[in-house]
Amino acid sequence: MPREAGVELHVKHRGLVVVCLMIATLMQALDSTIANVALPYMQGSLSASYDEITWVLTSYVVMAAIMTAPIGWLALRFGRKNLFILALAGFTITSMLCGVAGSLTQIVAYRLAQGAFGAALVPLSQSTMMDMYPPEKRGAAMAMWGMGVMVGPIMGPTLGGYLTAAFDWRYVFFVNLPFGIAGVLGLLVFLPKTPARPEEKFDWTGFLLLSGALAALQIALDRGEELDWLGSPVITACFVAAGLGFYLFGVHMFTARNSFIPREIFKDRNFFAGLVTMFSVGIILVASSALLSPFLESLANYPVATAGLLMAPRGIGILITMQIAGRLTNRFDPRKMMLLGYVMLAAALIIQERWTLNTSQWWMVFTITLQGMGLGMIFVPLQVVAFYTIPGALRTQGTALLALQRNIGSAIGISLTSALLAHMTQYEHAVLAGYVTPFARPLQAGGTVSALLNPATPHGAALLNTLLNIQSQIIAYGDDYKFMLFTVLPGALCILLMRRPPTPSTMAPPLLQD
Repeated sequence: MPREAGVELHVKHRGLVVVCLMIATLMQALDSTIANVALPYMQGSLSASYDEITWVLTSYVVMAAIMTAPIGWLALRFGRKNLFILALAGFTITSMLCGVAGSLTQIVAYRLAQGAFGAALVPLSQSTMMDMYPPEKRGAAMAMWGMGVMVGPIMGPTLGGYLTAAFDWRYVFFVNLPFGIAGVLGLLVFLPKTPARPEEKFDWTGFLLLSGALAALQIALDRGEELDWLGSPVITACFVAAGLGFYLFGVHMFTARNSFIPREIFKDRNFFAGLVTMFSVGIILVASSALLSPFLESLANYPVATAGLLMAPRGIGILITMQIAGRLTNRFDPRKMMLLGYVMLAAALIIQERWTLNTSQWWMVFTITLQGMGLGMIFVPLQVVAFYTIPGALRTQGTALLALQRNIGSAIGISLTSALLAHMTQYEHAVLAGYVTPFARPLQAGGTVSALLNPATPHGAALLNTLLNIQSQIIAYGDDYKFMLFTVLPGALCILLMRRPPTPSTMAPPLLQD
């Protein structure tokens, strides 16, 4: 019987099902960042500006966020197995379409479709994993599952950098084909069916309100810097539409008879605090990776393959702490483990705030590894604490809602950090330019330096402007990491609202185990 009926999901070939679930999870998470380091190559191939080519990232994340919300209803309406296979097959096909796209319009459209199909993969894989394991083994199960969710965005730039340097940027999408075929065949053969409920009705009003609000908010964040934020009627209208949409959705959710997001799920204190925590983790998870790529490639002038390798240690740090957290979650207080993870994450962001072009590669590797260890130490205990009091009938909706928060956080994080980077670069350039006067020491010293930096000559003015651009970008990157540091605080404070799960010795035995 499925979890929706209140008992454990019995699976004969559990190991093979876990492999298929990990394939689906890793593919979806990987594609949220695998195109990061390939963006400069895609920009030239598709004749797009930097702002336009970032739509390749945000379109995927936003559509995944929009389509994550109704996953619970879709799983009940059509059956979990049927939805899972359809989503994985559609994700693989749209990945191939992204690889053969010939224009910016095509690849953005295909990425939207890819995000729509990929939205179901993470919540369905998580709920299936939780249904296959009894409560005392869920810590280890979530550690295995979490490797796909957390390592995917981290390893994406590394794999994308290698494929782009060795072959072409299109191979960052073609790589999904063999794994997608293997995952679909495995789920088709080994995943047991759950009964569909054709009588389940869908809350179209709530879904359209939430989708419209998310789309309007993302458009405002993506285009705000280019259109001068509230100085533009278009951006102002988008913010108003987003605020109104979220308000009407909230009213509808708590007053409608059958909302597609069940309101009783918000009564659970642990789960509600977990939503806020996951939002903060989502902002840092993808945004920090999106910032690292241009810093290493464009500013520090590392080759694309080297930049990808420098970003790999974050995935290693996540793997280490996820395995540790998975083994210790049922023995120690998971809330203290999450707090330790936030401390490590904050320490890494403080160090990154002080990065310059003179920062050594080993210090970069240490910082990136520390950040990954912090993320891994937060993620696994969060999955256990957030779900231990959720009823089985609401677990699929809960996993979808948690994935929705992660996707929204990722989309907002990418947009805000990109806008902040552009704005602060201009601001810091203006501030630094104020110190370029005839009385500045380098311009008074005479000799070669003064001649090269003489603003009265075209060559000197250009060289001086280049130096100011480099320094202003370094400071702007530090401002972005400082912003992400402030997002750590709400998630850390939410730990105080969480109740500790019972130890295995105090748990009631599961109804059915493998």
